[in-house]
Amino acid sequence: MKINEVEALVGITKKNIRFYEAEGLLAPRRNSENGYRDYGEVEVEALRRIKLLRKLGVPLEEIRAMQAGTHTVGDGMRRHLITLERDRANLEQSIRLCDRLTGCQERLADLDAGAVLAEMETMEQSGTTFQNKQRQDIRIRYVAPVVIAVLTVALMAALAALFLWAYLADPAGAPPVILMLVLAALPLLVAGGVVLALIQRIREIGKGEEDDAKNY
Repeated sequence: MKINEVEALVGITKKNIRFYEAEGLLAPRRNSENGYRDYGEVEVEALRRIKLLRKLGVPLEEIRAMQAGTHTVGDGMRRHLITLERDRANLEQSIRLCDRLTGCQERLADLDAGAVLAEMETMEQSGTTFQNKQRQDIRIRYVAPVVIAVLTVALMAALAALFLWAYLADPAGAPPVILMLVLAALPLLVAGGVVLALIQRIREIGKGEEDDAKNY
């Protein structure tokens, strides 16, 4: 099956399917004739299981552990249940705070946000957590491309510097100036391309599973 067929069959967007592939949760075969991904029943069932667990809010790392057999379904659910109980306690605190704010007749411009934030900080010191849970997986996905980009840019910059150093150390035995400039410029162009690719990748990550999760 092609990815469009899988999208229609399972109800997961193509972007999320590729997201799960990038995370190592799915490994479809490649068609030897055209190189396209070839999805079968194994991949469809794997996606259904992933969809089920993601709808329950199970983190990707926990799904990965269950897929690898490190945790059973029961193990994963017990661990996730602890997280849900903690989230419920945090949610109850948020509900109480929001319920109290429903009585606020002030306009937003007149709201004493500092006082409310101070109260929230006091609650956080007692263990309450206020945060966007949906962004956790996305933040993790930023790490790898940023690290790779930084290392690549550093390597290309060092290579360009090496070319220039070699020319300055022995101008008489070095290739023509134009050739040396070209050799030094190539790594810098590669570094620039890596930075542009990183920017594009970050934008794709930001529009990835976090936005599409609502379509499950």
